[in-house]
Amino acid sequence: MKYTQLGKRGPTVSTIGFGAWAIGGMNWGETDDKVSKKALNEAIDQGVTLIDTADVYGHGHSEDLISGIIKERGKKDLIIATKAGNDFYNATEADDHGFGPIIQTNTQDYIIFAAEQSQKRLNVEALDILQLHSPNLEKQEQDEPWLALEELKKAGKIRHAGWSVQSFKETEHAHILDRHHDLLDVLQVRYNLFEREAEKVLFPKAMEYGIGIIVRIPLLFGFLSGKFNEQSTFGEDDHRRMNLSPEKLSKYMSDLKRLDPLFDRYPDRKKSQVSLQFCISHPACHTAIPGAKTPDQVIENCHTSDLGPLSNEDLELINRVM
Repeated sequence: MKYTQLGKRGPTVSTIGFGAWAIGGMNWGETDDKVSKKALNEAIDQGVTLIDTADVYGHGHSEDLISGIIKERGKKDLIIATKAGNDFYNATEADDHGFGPIIQTNTQDYIIFAAEQSQKRLNVEALDILQLHSPNLEKQEQDEPWLALEELKKAGKIRHAGWSVQSFKETEHAHILDRHHDLLDVLQVRYNLFEREAEKVLFPKAMEYGIGIIVRIPLLFGFLSGKFNEQSTFGEDDHRRMNLSPEKLSKYMSDLKRLDPLFDRYPDRKKSQVSLQFCISHPACHTAIPGAKTPDQVIENCHTSDLGPLSNEDLELINRVM
């Protein structure tokens, strides 16, 4: 496993982390806590030091599982990144739009409250990284969420402040960095072989300001592992019914075919590994956090770190075919 500093002010982390949304037990189909714990333990055994979660993942259950692992093994070099702003405490069934009852609440008081609840669940003295959880532009333009991060930082309740950028809004929201780059240590961005909007404006700004980048959805909800096709279906409690719908799968399969020349260069590597290599090849990107529900998935993902970035020739090929 290789390690890097997360921007100028962030902590040192593994270049492949562990995305803990799926183990929360909601929105990803059936999960088994015993298997999830084995996956978390395997990640740590493989050298992973960054675990990314959110209070809303399983309505606290993902954080609870991580807390249990910390209690058993000790925290040591682990960096736990969590998020606040997707409010499940005050939501009702009417607020369920496919991901469970959630409303966006980004007031100063709420962000502080949510951070303190995560601190209790994780049973830590301070949160390593607290990220605003994909607020829309209207909420980001307000002062309150940023004042909350500043207050929490000054109080020693969080060590690093972050912002998880709303999906597909990377360019539209990039100007936020000009206002808050002194406060922000970390950005979390949706980025993968198919979704590269962040390269246009957001990544250059992050590099200019020395802000660390965590890449989320690096395998496009598992699609870039190569295990799905146009006939793949998902259960009722699985967000991929929408995010990997038949229409999207049809388009993605066509796009994936165009990348065959890239994957053919590495017959001894999994598609998932080449896809993760792409994510950590951009100079703005420090670490990627693929999700995993099983130890085998963890091992496959973690081996990517030692493979390092793709070559310039690989990146030129990707730009030609995509």
